[in-house]
Amino acid sequence: MKHQYDTLLEALNDLKTRGYIYDFNEQKDKLYCTDKQCSFNPEEFEIVEFYRFEGESDPEDSSIVYAIQSDKNHIKGFMVNAYGAYSDTDQSQLLSKIKIAKESYQ
Repeated sequence: MKHQYDTLLEALNDLKTRGYIYDFNEQKDKLYCTDKQCSFNPEEFEIVEFYRFEGESDPEDSSIVYAIQSDKNHIKGFMVNAYGAYSDTDQSQLLSKIKIAKESYQ
């Protein structure tokens, strides 16, 4: 089920209450989790939700938060990326390797 959020912070706080506690980043074509200090293959994950936010006054504030999880690794977390001209190319390429759950479109 998709949720409605007004801000990125509101989305992140709610995701954390639902168990998406780890902040993932791209590092050498892997999902890197600072808290666990380890890397994962993107193919082991699934995007289960995503939310797009547009900055009201500054296009640089436009971002997408992805709720991701790996059943294999028993871990849930999130990735945040800008979109459009401001997106991180390496992170966007990594995200394109992660399967999107059918439910995330509902």
